[in-house]
Amino acid sequence: MSSWLNSKFSIQNLSLLRMAIIITDECINCGACEPECPNNAIYENAVTWTFAQGTKLTEVELEDGTVFDATAPQEAVSEEFYYIVPDKCTECMGFHEEPQCAAVCPVDCCVPDPDFEESEEELLAKKAWLHAEVA
Repeated sequence: MSSWLNSKFSIQNLSLLRMAIIITDECINCGACEPECPNNAIYENAVTWTFAQGTKLTEVELEDGTVFDATAPQEAVSEEFYYIVPDKCTECMGFHEEPQCAAVCPVDCCVPDPDFEESEEELLAKKAWLHAEVA
């Protein structure tokens, strides 16, 4: 996990990088959630994203050792409604007491994903990696 404290990340740690918040298909695309995310992990439907947006990341390292620029555009996760990028979501841990997307959603479509839960320690380590914080 020490790689999370750098501006580099190894995709081999992806098993630890799963969010516990998803936006369901009940989303009405109002956009209330997007500006609330401290990691810039929420995007409008069909919009590309980057690891660098809202973070201090400069590059990302894949499991095979390939390194790519964190500003490289990534494919949209959803073409139909707003979405959360799992590798950037920290459930607002270290910023707020609760996930802000869920707090502001008028239709309660920002919900826990029981298939991908993370510990507080994992979420804080991800936050440190995203924002180049030194422990």
